[in-house]
Amino acid sequence: MKALENIIRPSKSEQITAIKSYESLVNTLKRVKSENIEMEIEESKEKITIPTAALELLGKVLKAMSEGQPVSIVPIATELSTQAASEFLGCSRPHLVKLLEEGKIPFTKVGKHRRVKFEDLNNYRKKMKAEQKQRLIDMMKSDEDTGLYDS
Repeated sequence: MKALENIIRPSKSEQITAIKSYESLVNTLKRVKSENIEMEIEESKEKITIPTAALELLGKVLKAMSEGQPVSIVPIATELSTQAASEFLGCSRPHLVKLLEEGKIPFTKVGKHRRVKFEDLNNYRKKMKAEQKQRLIDMMKSDEDTGLYDS
């Protein structure tokens, strides 16, 4: 999938610009109460109207860029191939196919090809991360209960 390929970390100068822009945008959005915002492009003097929700999303992108994180915007309804889905999860394609066939992640078939909605894949990843975190907490609690950390 094109949106998840060739993701590049922002440069140092892009990070600096992003943090300055982020701060200005957040401060401006705090004062705005309308659904749409009219903006003027300084170079062309052209005025455009942008939904406030889009500017809030831009704020999240700028925040991530300022922290040096690569950013990719993927529409929630995007369908991925099994190869792209396995790359997103960081697992092998055969393992992903096994998860699909076991019903752990919903999918559709287009001819012989399986397609996975990005939203379903992301929900699965969040669920796995939460379960992993809970298992670590349980292990730590068990170690504390047995006195493993006592000196």
